[in-house]
Amino acid sequence: MAELVGPRVYSCSNCRNHVCLHDDIISKAFQGRNGRAFLFSHAMNVAVGAKEDRHLMTGLHTVADIYCSDCREVLGWKYERAYEETQKYKEGKFIFEKSKIIKENW
Repeated sequence: MAELVGPRVYSCSNCRNHVCLHDDIISKAFQGRNGRAFLFSHAMNVAVGAKEDRHLMTGLHTVADIYCSDCREVLGWKYERAYEETQKYKEGKFIFEKSKIIKENW
């Protein structure tokens, strides 16, 4: 008999709230504030903070911190705007810091 397997989910490392799906990973080759980070196409159960311009490794971007909707832990940020043409693919996408999320259902 085949075993049914649910979606592979990442959760907030602080409270275990589901925040993103493995299938939504675009890239694992990003740098966060505290080390490695992943770029996701979608997020869930997060609150988006105020927009601000930040100078990141790839230039100037308008970003907004994202918080776990349960415990309010900062998990990463959302790219709202990229000023350089080569970075436009990031707009509307989410960065989750690897140290802030854990695997569930794997």
